[in-house]
This record gives sequence, C-alpha cells and structure tokens, in this order.
Amino acid sequence: MSQENNTETYEIPAGESFADLFAQDARKVEEGEVVRGTITFIDEDQIQVDIGFKSEGMVDTWEFMDEDGTVLVNVGDVVDVLVEESEGEDGRVVLSKEKADRLKIWDEISAASERDEAVEGVVLSRVKGGLAVDIGVKAFLPGSQVDLRPVRNLEHLIGERLQFKVIKFNMRRGNIVLSRRALLEKERERMRATTLDALQEGQIVDGVIKNLTDYGAFIDLGGLDGLLHVTDMSWGRVTHPNELFKVGDEIKVKVLKFDADNERVSLGLKQIQPDPWIDAAMRFPIGMRVSGEVVSLADYGAFIELEAGIEGLVHVSEMSWTKRVKHPSKIVEIGDRVEAVVLDVDEPTRKISLGMKQIEPNPWSLIEEKYPVGTHVEGTVRNVTNFGVFVGLEEGIDGLVHVSDMSWTEQISQPSEKFEKGDMVSAVVLKIDRDNEKFSLGIKQLEPNPWDDIRKKYSVGSQVDVQVSNITEFGAFVKLEEGIEGLIYNSELSPDRVEDASEVVSVGQNVSALVTKVDAAEQKVSLSIKAIADKAQRDSLKKIAEQQSQSQTTTLGDILAEKLAQHGEDE
Repeated sequence: MSQENNTETYEIPAGESFADLFAQDARKVEEGEVVRGTITFIDEDQIQVDIGFKSEGMVDTWEFMDEDGTVLVNVGDVVDVLVEESEGEDGRVVLSKEKADRLKIWDEISAASERDEAVEGVVLSRVKGGLAVDIGVKAFLPGSQVDLRPVRNLEHLIGERLQFKVIKFNMRRGNIVLSRRALLEKERERMRATTLDALQEGQIVDGVIKNLTDYGAFIDLGGLDGLLHVTDMSWGRVTHPNELFKVGDEIKVKVLKFDADNERVSLGLKQIQPDPWIDAAMRFPIGMRVSGEVVSLADYGAFIELEAGIEGLVHVSEMSWTKRVKHPSKIVEIGDRVEAVVLDVDEPTRKISLGMKQIEPNPWSLIEEKYPVGTHVEGTVRNVTNFGVFVGLEEGIDGLVHVSDMSWTEQISQPSEKFEKGDMVSAVVLKIDRDNEKFSLGIKQLEPNPWDDIRKKYSVGSQVDVQVSNITEFGAFVKLEEGIEGLIYNSELSPDRVEDASEVVSVGQNVSALVTKVDAAEQKVSLSIKAIADKAQRDSLKKIAEQQSQSQTTTLGDILAEKLAQHGEDE
C-alpha cells in the first residue's frame, strides 16, 4: 500500500499505518533511543534511513555488511537503529545499527536471565580464570562452571557452540557471567531420576567411564554413578584400571547390586563374559605341556597366564631339579614366556599348579647310575655348616660330607676349621637318596679304617704304656698312637676312690694301664690302671698256689686262709 504526495511516494512498513509514522515524526527523537526506520538510499560509505524525523539519519554501510563485504539490506527494508546524535554537523541524525543490535541482544539476554532460560554462544578464547564466550555480546565463563568436574584442558572447547545459563548480569557495567555446569547439573538430575526408576539388578546397561582410581572405575550410567571394582573388570589379572580403560570410554556393564535408598550401584564387566574356569580341568589336564606369560611374582612362586582369566602357579620348589631357588626372580621375570607342565587343577578354588622343572628329565633319576656307591669323586666346597660341608659335583648336584665322615681318628667339632668355600676335596659316595634328593659323601673312607686293626693290636687284658693327653671331670684320656686315644675313667685310675683325675695323674705323664674294652664301631678304647694292681695280685696268688700245690701237706684252702690272715694284719 502506498500514498502519493506532491513530489514523493512513501512505502509504509508492513504492520504500520500512517498514524504510526506521523506519531513517530511528531515526537522528538532522543539520543540513545532505538527507533525503526526505512532504508531510502545506499552507497559505498553510508546508508540513509528515514526514521520520520525532520531529517533523515545516516548509518555507515559496513554495519550492514557480512564478513565478505556484501551489503545485506536493500532500499525499502525496515531496520532498527540507535540514535547516536539527534543532529550531526550536516544537520542529519547519526544512527547505528550495530549499537541497536547490541542493545537488543542485551534486552534478550536480560529477559532470558529473568525467565531462567538458556542462551547459546560460541567459545572465543581462553582468558584468566576461564573462557570468553560470544552470546551476541562478550561474556565470561569461569573455569569452575565449564563442566560437572574440573576440566584441565579448557582450550579444546574453543570454537564450540554451547548452551549456557546466565548467572550474573549487569548491563550498566557490561558484565555477564555464564555457567554451563548449572545446565549440566539440571540435565543430570533429570537423567538421574529416570535412571533410578529404570535400574535393576542383573540388568546390562550402557555407561561412560567418568573417573579411574587404584581400586576401580566410576561409571556414569546417566545422572547416577556406579562403581566397577578392579576385581570385577576381568576374569584375568588387572593391576590398575588404566590398563583397560581411559576416562570417556563408553562401556557396557552389568548391575551386580543396587541400593536405591543410598543410590549405590556395584557394576561388573567380567560377569557379561563366559567364565574361563568352566571346564578348565578338561582344557588343562594333568601332565599337559603348556606355555604362558609370567604376569606376577611372589616370594613363593611365579604366576603364569595360560589364557585370559586363567593363571597357574609355579612354586619355587617346582622351578628347578637342582637349584635351590630362594625367589622366583632368580629364574624368571615378569613378561617372560615360559613352558611348564600341569601338575594339578582345582576348579572350585580356581587354582592350577604348574611345574617348570618337569619339562626336563630329573637329573636325580640318573645319579645312581652316574655315581654308584663307592665311587671316588672330586668337587668344590660350596657351603660349610656346623654339621658338615656340601661338595658340588656338577650343576645343582651337591653331596654332603657329614662331620662324622671327615676323619677316622680326629674329633672335628667345627668343619669351618678344616674347610673353606672353594676348597677342592676328594670323597667317596656313601649313599644316594633319590626321592629326597640327598647325596652322602665321605672323606675318611678314602683311607683304611685304622680301627679295623685296633682290636688286634690292643686286645682286652693286654698292658700298654701310654701318655696322658687330656683330663676331664670323668677321667683321663691317654694317647695309644697317632689319632687313637683311650679313656681311663676316674674309677679305674686307682684302687682308692678318686673324685678328680688331676689328683692322681697329670697331662704328659706316662702311665701303664690294662686294656679292658675295645669298641671299634664306636671307636672307643677303655683302660684301667687299677686293673694292673688287681692283675698283679691275681698273678701273685696264682704263683703261690702253684708253689703250694707242689707240697702235699698244704692245700689251696690253707694258702687262702694264710693270705687272708696276712691281709687282716696289714689292715
């Protein structure tokens, strides 16, 4: 619709009337006011807008251009502009479309804030304490309001178009503070209510890894967090959840336990996978040769992963036939690929016993053939103890020379006084216990046993001249020959009662004694000084008896009676 005047034609904006135009023209336009006008002329520098005032207003053309420099309006378009100056130097009204738009945006933001509505904007840049956001005007998004949880890398949000809530608005100061977290919390609360209503034990649900800890992963199920414990992540061994997941991963889990009152949810991942221990005894029969990776070491052995979720234990005692393994790290390391033999499978307790040494023949089964009893051998002293020395014959095969098998004659109380590690020794194989993996050796057996001739050389009743070598509480030791000693007990030192041997004899003293007992097995010779006197007395009686027997008038009874009478007079 148009209305002709004498020389001009006016286009009436849609929805307006002549009364509206005349009313606007009649009032005085004030600076800072936003008014509506019609574009009447466009050139490269300025655009003329009729706002119904006494003169037309001018707007810089660039305010109507896009980023490519294209003018976005035409003559006749109705636009909102801000009156910057009611009368410029040339008498025209100075107008601004940009400032009008900005004021319009502030009004819209103010209205959205009052209605508690979200506004949309684009993240521009990282600034101190947060992010700068363009919502039509520049606003500030604090770092603490970016997400439900602290965000370390804010830069990744730059360029993102997001929804925000206005939490602080001051048009006079040009200050707008936004929050994305407030909207996320509101959405999370809505999702949480929905999740609580739908969640059930045994249900398989989708979730997102929200946080990882040493003991598990927290899964966002939709406004509600559930805990996936590390022991419920896999049938196999998991040292730390970060071996399997990272924050942000999407995952399917099973609801193991749900406490609606306390809003606690326990989740499981392995429970939606088949249990690998079912029929494990059939898949890994005893005696089967298997291979696997060393996944863990303990003081008592190494754990070998045979397949996902199935581990077997190689005890230290099953690692070597010959080595005394104190710790599995001496044989294997984590990550090693090893072979073993299945020794036992216990499905109820989920345990498989493995043996590494069983891969090779047991060298102890060949020992008896290689070193039959009586064989002369040589080896190096590998260890010295209070009870003997261990002699290494070959790798892992040690024989024990007990202290009692070191010398026929010498009393050795401390083997360390005779042997050191590294000494080369010769010995004789005495005994082999294959079942208990024990090897007995003897050094003294290399020489004839001098005690085999002792019984002949020192027959019972024979008299010997000996030297006192040692005095003890119970008697005196005397030297018969090199390495051979005899013992004269206190009761045999004298016809009289003796409490202390040192009262009768002294070390180094030469004495005569009678051999009273010889025990070659125990290597003991007992002697008696007292027996010599008794023998002399018996010999004297025997001689008298022989003399008297030659006389027919004297009987043996007479001789004894006479001797007893003489003995009584002496007392």
